[in-house]
Formats: sequence, structure tokens, C-alpha cells
Amino acid sequence: MHTDTIHQTQFVLLNESTTPVLSRLSFHAGEPFAVTVAFRTERGRWIEWTFARDLLATGLTEPAGLGDVRIRPDLSEDEELLTLEIESPDGYAAFELEREDVRAFLESSYELVPLGAESEHFDVDGLIEEISNV
Repeated sequence: MHTDTIHQTQFVLLNESTTPVLSRLSFHAGEPFAVTVAFRTERGRWIEWTFARDLLATGLTEPAGLGDVRIRPDLSEDEELLTLEIESPDGYAAFELEREDVRAFLESSYELVPLGAESEHFDVDGLIEEISNV
């Protein structure tokens, strides 16, 4: 069976809380430059953020991102964690992610769309049509 989408669900910690939050990383081959991270709220809704796949990859080894989404290796001595920071006019949140889970997710996405081959899988005409019909 062939798929063009990858989802990885895991529990993450929010702002050093002891209660884990269900999260989901997603990648779709039709949007090869982007990944989406979603967090499930207490009311069962999913809050989603979409950002560059390169940002996630860079964040495995060094701080990445200057805007609303930033990711970096954890500043503590725990090398197995990454910190994902998300900021909006509504607030700020920091999540701790397992580095190996993120690495495995990225490797799966590279099997669908190899690193550097994103533009071969990107439908520019489809994007233009989509934004033209708004």
C-alpha cells in the first residue's frame, strides 16, 4: 500500500508540566516543504501549526526559527529532548519533544520526498489556482 501522508502521534510536555499533551506531526507529499504539528486540547479540538520541514530538521542539532515557531535542542543536560516554542498574539507555549521521535518522523518524510527534491513534488499550478479562487 502506498501513502503520501505520514502521521506520528506522541505525548509531549507543555511548559514543564507533568501532564502530557497528545501531539501529532504530519507530512503530506503534496506540500513537501511543510510539516504540521497539532496539539489536542482538553476539549478534544486539535490546534495546528504548519512550518518548514527544514526548520524541524535543523532544530535536531541547533536552534532554528526566528518567528512564531522555534525549535532547538533542550538547554538542559537532557540530549534526548527538543524544545518546540510556539508564539502567537494569543500566547506562548513551549513543548518538549523526544528527539528520536522527531528524527524517525523526518526519516519517514524523506522516504516520501527526499531532502532536496521538494520542488519536484510541489504543484505550483495547483497553489496558484487555490489562491486565485479565494
